[in-house]
Amino acid sequence: MTRQELIKKVKDADAIISLLADKIDKAVIDRMKRCKIIANYAVGFNNIDIEYARRKDIIVTNTPDVLTDSTADLAMTLVLACARRLNEGEKLVRQRKFKGWRPKLLLGYELNNKTFGIVGMGRIGFAVAKRAYVFGCRIIYYSNKRNPDAENLLNAKKVSLKSLMKNSDIISLHIPLTNKTKNLINSEMLDLMKRNAIFINTARGEVVDEKYLIEILRNRKIFSAGFDVYENEPDINPELLKLDNVVLLPHIGSATHESRNAMSELAAKNVIAVLSGKNPLTPVN
Repeated sequence: MTRQELIKKVKDADAIISLLADKIDKAVIDRMKRCKIIANYAVGFNNIDIEYARRKDIIVTNTPDVLTDSTADLAMTLVLACARRLNEGEKLVRQRKFKGWRPKLLLGYELNNKTFGIVGMGRIGFAVAKRAYVFGCRIIYYSNKRNPDAENLLNAKKVSLKSLMKNSDIISLHIPLTNKTKNLINSEMLDLMKRNAIFINTARGEVVDEKYLIEILRNRKIFSAGFDVYENEPDINPELLKLDNVVLLPHIGSATHESRNAMSELAAKNVIAVLSGKNPLTPVN
């Protein structure tokens, strides 16, 4: 829906199932005359004015847990694609420039014995850490709270953000977009990375200083980066498209049959519960 269509159609709705692309701000909420619940079809909810919805007695829900594995799988896909330069290799073959095996053709990095830094050790961060651990990585993490399971099962070590950025060979972001996390990974943090570092973002584009990250990649100050989210999504910074040391995906972290079906069902169940006078399954506010 366009914004104009959205504003027009919410007026008489008892419930809204919203997508990340639907900006449910004060102007939209003020048009809602009967709405009891906004069920966001995503684990994130930065597209909704949560506090204003609460003041209007509108429940907001999301779809956590059901997309954890799919998003973690994709994060590791980006890690491997960056580490082994898969996009460059595929282009080489498609462009018929592959002339045979060479000793130094597209040299990448192995994951074994690398330090893997997780920014945000929640459900998805922990799922990524488990996958990285199987590949032989040492796990360090930065998070608001300790994760005893990660520490006990994976020997993960909680560190400061600066320490993580400085010591990690691979950095993967798994934090929500809030006022506190916006631009959390700023130029100061990005400058701490190793020259062989791989940087992965499957969280939200706005948590990173994207322009500065592009500059670092252009000047080969880190090895590679994988993006599934962008600062001004769906608009992509054209400078990103010029780089060959990046892997760019169209926000498909949860794009599996299993996850999207489960997300749909959970959003619907939240709506049914609230309209039936019951408590929502996964409330945000």
